Amino acid sequence: MIRTRVIIKYLGYILLFNALFLSISAMISFANDEDSVSALLFSALLTAALGAFPQIFVEKTEEISFHEGLTISVMGWIITCIVGMIPYYIWGGEFSLANALFESVSGYTTTGASILSDVEALPKGLLFWRSSTTFIGGVGIILFVLLILPEKKGVQASFYRSEVSDLSKMNFRARSRYIIRMIATVYFTLIVMETILLKLLGMTFFDAICHSFSTVATAGFSTKNLSIAAYDNIWIELVVMFFMLISSMHFGLVYGTMTNQKTNIFTSRPARMYMVVTFIGIILITFQLAQEKVYGLGESLRYASFQVISLVSTTGLATVDTAKWPLFSIILLLYYSIQCGMVGSTAGGIKFDRIYLFFASVKKQLKSIIHPEGMYVVKMDKKIIDYRLELQVMIFIIAYLITMMTTTLLLTTMGIDATTSLSASIATIGNVGPGFGDVSSLGNYGQLPNAAKYILSVNMLLGRLEIMNVFALFLLLCRKD
Repeated sequence: MIRTRVIIKYLGYILLFNALFLSISAMISFANDEDSVSALLFSALLTAALGAFPQIFVEKTEEISFHEGLTISVMGWIITCIVGMIPYYIWGGEFSLANALFESVSGYTTTGASILSDVEALPKGLLFWRSSTTFIGGVGIILFVLLILPEKKGVQASFYRSEVSDLSKMNFRARSRYIIRMIATVYFTLIVMETILLKLLGMTFFDAICHSFSTVATAGFSTKNLSIAAYDNIWIELVVMFFMLISSMHFGLVYGTMTNQKTNIFTSRPARMYMVVTFIGIILITFQLAQEKVYGLGESLRYASFQVISLVSTTGLATVDTAKWPLFSIILLLYYSIQCGMVGSTAGGIKFDRIYLFFASVKKQLKSIIHPEGMYVVKMDKKIIDYRLELQVMIFIIAYLITMMTTTLLLTTMGIDATTSLSASIATIGNVGPGFGDVSSLGNYGQLPNAAKYILSVNMLLGRLEIMNVFALFLLLCRKD
């Protein structure tokens, strides 16, 4: 049985955490004498009041069940996205109700898709809030809240099980509390390192920290209309590429690499294969762009490298408009937008590990057909994959593709062309951001019908929550017992 008071109590913690960043954004707006102060301050006070109410009137709980943890996880994301839209909507500008919700969901889910035609028109306070939503959503609002809560029996474990996929736990061999701290250590370290480097390369401190939030969260929000292309600086691009790639890899492996442990990026076969597959895409697109004289060889390598890494990591930052690229390159980029990064990272999509496991399972089935008497297992990094996990991955991939195609069909019924519909569906459920057609890398989602924005907002949440958690909660709430 799910206890409502427990759900409300922990949703209050989530609201208080959001209120903190709304307050920081309001202070930035006040310091710059901007017209967004009132919108941000009101949002901060409202969110703080809503979060404080259950802390005062709802009694403490020492233990929660997995079902309660799952409910808090899913509801936490939904209520966070609703709260996040308030300052946008109050401020106005391009932010209608549908646009404000879309921008909020896009930020928290680290999708990076935007409705804004002029990002630079936003006050700094709102720009910081926009970047803060990606920072909060990067490793998940639930895991952030767990960092500041006292360790209680069953609380960490229940939240952790509901928020982190089983496949990503394979490289984590420790208590959930330690793992949460390890993830946070990697996350903050990467942000600090990138901020320093970008500042040294010529960005303002404000732009550097906003882009670091966006890069390490693999989100894609920029403070510039032309994204990273606005700087036209190859050294900035190289730094951003490095952090996009690292942030799309399993944080357990990144931590192992940072602390010189045996299990790290270079000893993990899936991690090595992920880098190889990414490199192959860069080479193929580079040669096509050069062969068809879209750019010279050097520029082809520069643009292909950035865009492949940007999409495979689901960051979505841009240095060029890929909508004008040849069809073969676009198809390759669409594939990377579906595959995406690794489990245990801030990246979205199906995840490379699941694709890797899928082909390993196909290989096992083929062996079973050739040698029916044989006994075969699937392994990843010398660890035998349990059949239940193998089946879980297959079901997830099917559910993911069905959701993607359903969204595409719904968009086409609204008069949206096929290219835009398909790529928008892929880009939102994968939390990638940019697609092709009307929603290309230097375009935006603002011209889509409001109904499409609501559908794509749901799509982004389904992608961030990895679909099955939402379906599981729906079935749980529909049970008669």
